[in-house]
Amino acid sequence: MDASRESVPFAWQMLDLVDAPDLNHFQKKGELDLPRMAGEIGAAIARWQCAEPAGYGPFDPAQVMETNTLCGFHASYEDYFFLHFERHLRYLTHQQLLSSREAAEIESEVLLHRPLLALNQGCLVHKDLALWNILGTPEGVAAFIDWDDAISGDAMDDLSLLACFHDGPVLARALEGYQMLRPLPTEHRRRFWLHLLRNMIVKAVIRVGAGYFEKSDGFFLIGSGSSGQNLQTFTTQRIASALQGLRGDLPVASL
Repeated sequence: MDASRESVPFAWQMLDLVDAPDLNHFQKKGELDLPRMAGEIGAAIARWQCAEPAGYGPFDPAQVMETNTLCGFHASYEDYFFLHFERHLRYLTHQQLLSSREAAEIESEVLLHRPLLALNQGCLVHKDLALWNILGTPEGVAAFIDWDDAISGDAMDDLSLLACFHDGPVLARALEGYQMLRPLPTEHRRRFWLHLLRNMIVKAVIRVGAGYFEKSDGFFLIGSGSSGQNLQTFTTQRIASALQGLRGDLPVASL
């Protein structure tokens, strides 16, 4: 992989061939036992979290090439977490996906739980964990791909990314798989909801800006028989659920 853009004006990555489709292929066809598969995914998250890079946020490609080590650009996790946070809320308010009152409530609740972001050490986070980035069959995972957005961050972030698409029963099995190899961090529920809220805000900005809510079910993010309007409703409801979970310290399985 070369993200330096020194030789060509784009980042590129060379992958080994994995002779398997992504799991979203089977999910859309109704052939995937997702709760069972979630246990395997949760265990994989626990394994890669054994890597504890220096710094926080996206990795410095120059550091990787020079020293073969991962080092995040940011000195604190809080700096990374709040990057563009206010701008994202303003954009969603301007686009009328959120009301001014909703945006203010989100900002207030996130700031209230700011101490949870004071990490002493980050861990490896895939940061784009979704079924289309997991190759395999209904019997098991073959590979996790698309690590371009990986960061040094919070242990609950990748689990919260699963929750951007899936509900409580899936998350409960993912947590079971995770705990077979690694204990959950302190305040794991509020950390989960805090990261789900932030991730859904980012995804909402992307979905509004790229016109995802006008697309049909041929689009990879939209389930068979659904529409862009269904995706919009899901997006706003998931933001509201994350806010409610953070306020009430609700069980993850309640999603």
